[in-house]
Amino acid sequence: LERLLADADAEVAAAEAHGCLVGALCSAAPYRFEQWIDEILPDEEVPALAPEVRGVFAAVFAETERAMADIDMAFQPLLPDDDAALARRVAGLAQWCHGFLYGLALGGAVSPQHQPGDVGEILEDFSEISRAELDAADPVESGEAAYAELVEFVRTGAQIVFEELAEARRTVVPADPRLH
Repeated sequence: LERLLADADAEVAAAEAHGCLVGALCSAAPYRFEQWIDEILPDEEVPALAPEVRGVFAAVFAETERAMADIDMAFQPLLPDDDAALARRVAGLAQWCHGFLYGLALGGAVSPQHQPGDVGEILEDFSEISRAELDAADPVESGEAAYAELVEFVRTGAQIVFEELAEARRTVVPADPRLH
């Protein structure tokens, strides 16, 4: 996905694109594949996507949508591989959280203070994580442990937000709310 986004001159990395997708799936009803593609790819690239490339993006979309709705909590954020340098993984997690908050705003959920349950607190934490950087002075072992805890927090936090906003996703807003 990272290579395909770079080939399409996208301004987002795979982690941020995936975070955007998950955030939008949490808050927008329904959120469609084409909406996600329009958000993550430059306008001139969307019509020119080769069928096999479109298929990869569609598979990521479908798998993410399925995982978010799975009652077994099978969702995993799309982040750099565990064998990547810790600094790259931390940057990827920060990008994912940034994308998540952006995607959530796409669906209209922008104010953490007006969210149900634990959602507001989770969003504030995601905002902090979106600014995370690796402190080179910390021992690698403690950095690895802290990273693993943050990934698990983000994974479960995203699922909680998805569940807590389920009712809001069912509320249909009229396309043209006119008063007569």
